Amino acid sequence: MRAFPIAGRATLLAAVACLAAPALHAQGREEAKLITATEVMTELRESRDQQIPQWLLDRAYGIVVVPDVVKVGFWLGGRHGKGVMVVRDDAGHFSNPVFVNLSGGSFGPQIGAQSSDVVLVFTTRKGIDGIADGKVTLGADASVAAGPVGRQASAATDASFTAEVYSYSRSKGLFAGIALDGSAITIDDKSNAAFYGRKVSAGDIMKGAATTNSNGAQRFLATVSASTTAGQAAPANTVAPAAPAPAAPATSETSGVKTYPLEPEPQPEPTTPR
Repeated sequence: MRAFPIAGRATLLAAVACLAAPALHAQGREEAKLITATEVMTELRESRDQQIPQWLLDRAYGIVVVPDVVKVGFWLGGRHGKGVMVVRDDAGHFSNPVFVNLSGGSFGPQIGAQSSDVVLVFTTRKGIDGIADGKVTLGADASVAAGPVGRQASAATDASFTAEVYSYSRSKGLFAGIALDGSAITIDDKSNAAFYGRKVSAGDIMKGAATTNSNGAQRFLATVSASTTAGQAAPANTVAPAAPAPAAPATSETSGVKTYPLEPEPQPEPTTPR
């Protein structure tokens, strides 16, 4: 077998490194996004006065975290950011992360630029399916409301629980519900391909057809899961525990909006023959 000269081997290794570098760099960007999204969820969960209410997280079909959304403009403005989404399956497990884009315009007095972390809680399957199909515009394709904040918060923001998406923003340390009507969520196909090493659809990721050994993905899933009642009751080494759920989603009696089934439907007590 012929050996390469030292100079030839060095040239070959350099060429391989150059070819591999873009892919590794791209995947590194997605890992960094997962780390930042994990920090956002961790900080919100540990803050008593600035957190998403438990009742809302427990009824989430999907959760989107978009760190560092940049809003810029002079009168006419816009916002844009890249983030991650996880979706529950029928058993209550959260899917591997799906990378998404958040963008939208705004109109009004505004000067300069500012950055904020955005968290979206989807309470129905409709909005999630819309994203998987390519795009969802908040307020048009899925109703959106500013989410309530704090451990003691109730559904007072939307008493009939009719919103399909509850939106939050954290800027300069202040976490609050925010109206994001007109903002669009789209699938970031390039980031998904870079992270999973191949071209993959959002639907395949949600169904578990795309797997990853990423530590960043595991930490993010563990943090999201720990924010739910089911996650808090599960062993610490469980990445994505299942929430107890009936076969079909529960339905709000007041609005008819399907929410994630947190607890089984109450069963009638058996009658004792006399």
